Amino acid sequence: MSWAQTVRERARTTLASAASRNLPPPFTVGPELQDTSAPVVVVDSRSSSEDVLPPGVRTAGAWAWRFILFVVATYLFLRVVSLLSVVIIPVVVAILLAALFQPASAALVRWGVKRSLAAGLVLVGGLLLVFGGLSLIVRTFISQLDTLSARVTEGIDEVQTWLSRGPLHLTDAQLSQYVEQARSAFTANQGAVTSGAISTAATLGEVVTGFFLVLFTLFFFLRDGAQIWSFLCRLLPREAQVPTARAGHYSWHTLVSYVHATVLVAFVDAVGIGIGLAVLRVPLALPLAALVFLGAFIPVIGATLTGAVAVLVALVANGPVTAVTVLIIVIAVQQLEGHVLQPLIMGRAVALHPLAVILAIAGGIVVAGIVGGLIAVPLLAVLNTAIRYLVRHPSGEPTPDREPPGTEPTDDDEAEQEDRAEAAQRATDPANPPPAHTSVS
Repeated sequence: MSWAQTVRERARTTLASAASRNLPPPFTVGPELQDTSAPVVVVDSRSSSEDVLPPGVRTAGAWAWRFILFVVATYLFLRVVSLLSVVIIPVVVAILLAALFQPASAALVRWGVKRSLAAGLVLVGGLLLVFGGLSLIVRTFISQLDTLSARVTEGIDEVQTWLSRGPLHLTDAQLSQYVEQARSAFTANQGAVTSGAISTAATLGEVVTGFFLVLFTLFFFLRDGAQIWSFLCRLLPREAQVPTARAGHYSWHTLVSYVHATVLVAFVDAVGIGIGLAVLRVPLALPLAALVFLGAFIPVIGATLTGAVAVLVALVANGPVTAVTVLIIVIAVQQLEGHVLQPLIMGRAVALHPLAVILAIAGGIVVAGIVGGLIAVPLLAVLNTAIRYLVRHPSGEPTPDREPPGTEPTDDDEAEQEDRAEAAQRATDPANPPPAHTSVS
């Protein structure tokens, strides 16, 4: 008997013994063993080391190491952004300004103006508008500074009188002690104040550098924005170029709508609060209105904080009655913004859940301070549009209604009501039939 026949006989004996004891065999032997002249095929069917772990543990482990890689990549990205913040922040500001001014530049191009000249005219017009407003605000501040100083002195005296004669009943000795403690604390931290002034000077240099970088970047974004985006998309793999380009197209329209809506809401806030301050003869009404306008670019909390500054100035300069009146005006303007302007103007630009907005602002402030709070919501709006589009149209086809996704209300009932209203409106206009919506599984 040859060695091959001996191996076959031993394999048959092992299989027969395992079958008689109803045990799982360690090896599976193919039907070729029936043929004594065929080669032996022995396959090890014993469990591998991966099969020892439960499926849930293997799934959790796979998610865990991918999550760790994601966290590490995010941390490294934020570190790079922090190191290049002097460059990245001006570029981000230029993108927001380009979203604000791009429709004006595009209109000039449609009227036959060359792209370079159109971008230059819009840039110069924007500079004249900004510097004209700043000069008016500075002149108003300087002209009312003496009056404000006198009223502040009177206000401090009134506060001291209230502290001594009010419910606290503080004596002059206690007031002098508190003033001396404040003076001592300032003297003890004089070194920190000096270093802060030095760092402020360094920051001023960075601001000047960033200002000119914003100007140059904004000019080229207005002139060559579409070409720059096309060039970046061509760097991607071929199958990703069209979906990415179209997602960027819709995201840009969302950003333009968001910036324009934010400017309009901020203008209404500033005008409302500014008129109230002017009627009540609060000093620095125009600078405070400008502060409210700038603060309104940070949704939810910006106008509230700047309104609190206006109330404080009114308290120190005009007394508690005027301060309470200013507070009522600020609350009324905030209610107008929250219940009328935001749903009417901002709701069609981008639909984000209020919790997402609050968390985005909080995360942006923690990561990048005021600048982070400023860009957190527009960044979230852009990502919302891009992700929704890529999920529903991965191959890069346009949306059925040619509108950017991500503007649907976050409330399902409200979204359904708006869809029914739009469908009824389209049905009444024979020249504008409803589009053929494609189903997305």
